[in-house]
Amino acid sequence: MRGMTWDHARGYDPLVAASRAWAAVGGGEIVWDRRSLQDFESFPVEELARRYDLIVIDHPHVGQVAEAGCLAPLDTLCEAESLAGIAAGSVGGSYESYNWAGHQWALPIDAAAQVQAWVPGRIAGPPADWDAVSALARDGRLALALRPPHSLMSLFTLSGLLGVALPVEEDALFPDAARTAYDRLAALAALVGPDAYTQDPIAVLEAMATPESPIAVSPLIYGYMNYALADFRAVRIAFADLPSADPQGSALGGTGIAVSAFGEAPAEAARFAQWVASGAVQRGLYAAAGGQPAHADAWSDAAVNDPVDGFYTNTRASLDRAWLRPRHDGYMAFQHAASERLNTALRADEDAVSALAALNDLYRNSR
Repeated sequence: MRGMTWDHARGYDPLVAASRAWAAVGGGEIVWDRRSLQDFESFPVEELARRYDLIVIDHPHVGQVAEAGCLAPLDTLCEAESLAGIAAGSVGGSYESYNWAGHQWALPIDAAAQVQAWVPGRIAGPPADWDAVSALARDGRLALALRPPHSLMSLFTLSGLLGVALPVEEDALFPDAARTAYDRLAALAALVGPDAYTQDPIAVLEAMATPESPIAVSPLIYGYMNYALADFRAVRIAFADLPSADPQGSALGGTGIAVSAFGEAPAEAARFAQWVASGAVQRGLYAAAGGQPAHADAWSDAAVNDPVDGFYTNTRASLDRAWLRPRHDGYMAFQHAASERLNTALRADEDAVSALAALNDLYRNSR
């Protein structure tokens, strides 16, 4: 069998290790290919499903894949007991995020949401509120990832932090109350400079991890446990919950493993998927191989937390209260177009009323 994942140590190494262990106990051989983070966030899953047996996907694709019929519903292939165990161990809405139209289209193997990254030694601790965040931005010590779709993810998260509900089932995604979230994002964007529009989270973390960097914090960034390892880069990065006493509404990310509907052995592929998503594998082999597990057995395990300086326990509140993005067929096109339109607005210092109206028009047309 062949699998497709994303091109980062966190996305590739644990699946290669798991596949090696799977083959050693009598499972079939699985060869993994990888694609860039940008492709992962935008490449059509249907095309991948015609070439691969196993595909790592992001949850906003599920409406699209359900409509296309390109993935096998795992509730028809996996053991009910195994699915129940994976669901019970879900961190936040990770398991739920892959359920659509009455079927389970993927199983969570990686859990992530926007949290904050900070560098011990450059500041005493992670900022606890937005006043401290703003002060670091004014001092030139803050970075943001604004490359699409991450600017939009930050707008989602800021809305959640401010207690603004985004009604995914309605035509207007951003209510008037979201103007404050937009203004907060615009204020930071004006302070970080134009390079932010070319940077995704990996680029920001790579820059932060250089000894000469002045950047002390990135307050809205998808967590990458690799950078919390002692020897991963020259500078070790720490992670914390969002800068709020009530870290709610972070835009949920992470990945799930799905099975192609066009493969020659979907039942065998599903057996591997349920095995690699199980608590025992996630806590053990998967985490040890550099993965960022999606199962609570791993997130609460001291042996998993110790090598990454408490990455999981320090960000768990943000994950558990993360916001589930829209998943309807049409959302992925909206996500791309809205991110580009949002960046145009931020660069031009466009007012919140006009910018959010444009985003709502795009959302209405996506449904």
